[in-house]
Amino acid sequence: MLNPATYHFPIITETIEGAWAETVIRGDPTLEPACIAAAKTLVERGAIVISADCGFFIRHQAAVAVAVNVPVVLSSLLLVPALLREVPRGSKLAVVTADSNNCSEDLLGVDDPTDRARVVVGGIEGGKLLRNELVRPPIPTDIADIEQEVGACIARLRAAHPEISAILFECTAFPVVTAAIRHGTGLPIYDITNLCRLTLSSVAGGVP
Repeated sequence: MLNPATYHFPIITETIEGAWAETVIRGDPTLEPACIAAAKTLVERGAIVISADCGFFIRHQAAVAVAVNVPVVLSSLLLVPALLREVPRGSKLAVVTADSNNCSEDLLGVDDPTDRARVVVGGIEGGKLLRNELVRPPIPTDIADIEQEVGACIARLRAAHPEISAILFECTAFPVVTAAIRHGTGLPIYDITNLCRLTLSSVAGGVP
């Protein structure tokens, strides 16, 4: 997510004070003014697209998008409604998250009960990655451990829901294993980098 080579485009960052993983994952409305201030600062520094380094920042998507005059894509969860229309009607979309206990229905952007029934959510809570992210400051997690935890979660979801035909990664730590998991499952897998590339390519001066 923070590697410029991901987009072949420069990345600039602002850190939101108090936005520790536990706070962002659980949700804290008091972070919203700081999110807006950070986005405005990024635009002043030349940003042409605003994203975030945790999918649970989707709670602040609407407020930040209103506050700045550039595209805002704070979470891959924004893709859920579109992906439900992309995959076969009788299939399901799996959302794999860092913490399924906090990935509540209101974050999915799906109001229709029929569509909601086609979304299944699984998480890696209790695993090494989330434990490391909850430390202050966070501890890096080996890619092999991330791949194992994400792969095991997907295996559980597919066993319970064999009609899964696509997977969306909520967590911004997951893209490092997207290629490996995509190869192993043979399924389309989407993450925040796909959304950022799409958005950058739509903006004048962005990447092709």
